[in-house]
Amino acid sequence: MSSPDTSAVSKTIYVSHTGLPLSFEFEWPFRHATSGADFDVLHAVITLENSGGLRALVAVNLSVTLREVLPSLEPENTEAPVINALRKEVDNKQTEFVKSGKLVPLPFSSRHYNFKQQRWVFGKASDEEIARAIERKVYWQTRVVGGDVWLGDPTEALYLDTTADHIAEIAAGLEKRKLFTLVRRFATALPALMDQKERFESEMSEALHQLEEKHAFERG
Repeated sequence: MSSPDTSAVSKTIYVSHTGLPLSFEFEWPFRHATSGADFDVLHAVITLENSGGLRALVAVNLSVTLREVLPSLEPENTEAPVINALRKEVDNKQTEFVKSGKLVPLPFSSRHYNFKQQRWVFGKASDEEIARAIERKVYWQTRVVGGDVWLGDPTEALYLDTTADHIAEIAAGLEKRKLFTLVRRFATALPALMDQKERFESEMSEALHQLEEKHAFERG
């Protein structure tokens, strides 16, 4: 497996529900489709960290219906839900990671938005799932990038369908188990967490194996 990328100090790792550590690069801004179709497109690269260079090149296609509920197409209004929509596609095994590949269209549509409640919906996580997500977040961010790990990221709260305050409450419980120290919602990993390398890499390997099996089956 690859060593930590100490030069990428600004890189943020977002872990899928299945345990895959991901990072995202976007070619802002959204651009109107040149094909004449009525949607906007944002090109992105999803990198599967700790994999030796596996990635997915995607074109995020923003539907007209969803565009109407967004305050703007600027990153401050779209980056968090786009990251989570792409993360959901990974969890749903709709994204394939390869060394090189062609650009694949992925929908950014109203299925991720509850119009009645006027909010984003990516699936409700239990407290146990939130705790597991925190452990993975701190492990992989520390392993790949290093430094302290911010647990107040609203993108994470949005994906788990909870609040940053509730994440902080659960993180405080994990701190009591000596997995990390916590200061103003910044976690510093301790050996009790980082020594679980086999667990986290096993989760990643199993999730990647299942994803690859699914795409191999579809190709016949």
